[in-house]
Amino acid sequence: MGEAAEKCVYRHRGCLRPVPAPPDESQEGTPPTASSPWPTGHRFAERTRAKHATIHALLDAGHSKRSVARQLGMIFNTILRFSRAPPEELFTGQWQNRATKLDAYKPYLDQRWQEGCTNAWKLWEEIKEQGYPDGYGSVRNYVSRTLRGKPQPVGPRPPSARAVTRWILTHPDALNDDDRLQLKAVLANCPQLAALAEHVRSFAHMLTQLQGDQLPEWIESASSTTELPSLRHFAQHLERDLDAVIAGLSQPWNSGVVEGHVNRIKMLKRQMFGRAGFTLLRKRVLLAT
Repeated sequence: MGEAAEKCVYRHRGCLRPVPAPPDESQEGTPPTASSPWPTGHRFAERTRAKHATIHALLDAGHSKRSVARQLGMIFNTILRFSRAPPEELFTGQWQNRATKLDAYKPYLDQRWQEGCTNAWKLWEEIKEQGYPDGYGSVRNYVSRTLRGKPQPVGPRPPSARAVTRWILTHPDALNDDDRLQLKAVLANCPQLAALAEHVRSFAHMLTQLQGDQLPEWIESASSTTELPSLRHFAQHLERDLDAVIAGLSQPWNSGVVEGHVNRIKMLKRQMFGRAGFTLLRKRVLLAT
């Protein structure tokens, strides 16, 4: 249940950030500022700007274009092109807009950046699960060269999916005031997560009160949630061994003692470096008792 709940929260992580306030009408009419096709700090852009400034400084000092070409070790056509164009028009090349494997995932990376996720390794792991075939270096370069220059949303950082999952799985009376208020805000902002919290609490009530007879009704209700596929799969998975699950939710007994003995036998086997057969384990256990 905990794993299914965390997957549901992660699926609706866009609801964790408060809805931003609408922009002022006075700012809507302002035209967008033109930006350079290469961000500040880009290695190619900085080298081109420095070369452009050097060429124009020599030209302003009275040197001819051929003299500048000899001094800088450049061909005349390059000096001519740099002298006629501003640096922003020089940021061209056949590889500038070349398609990469990351292009299909850039909208997702931009969205996650706006949601507050600034860890390049975490972003790479997320798109890797979606089928991204390349390595971590491309994502790191895109984050450092492109996303670092984009402004992040102003306001408090939204809670993580794991924190929200912990709040949902915790009894409401056991939450502190701060966590309770944040959970209330999250559930009010996302009806799907509010439905998830209701399903989790009803399941927890069955578990703690030993009301296993209500499980079929709970499975039917949870299976009808189309917006929570992980919860639906969890509920449908319980039907594969329904009698055992109902017994586990109804009877006061459990297999904890048996699991304890199994763990003790595994520990003994590890102490003998995995070379313990049944005969040796039997002697070791009998001698210990």
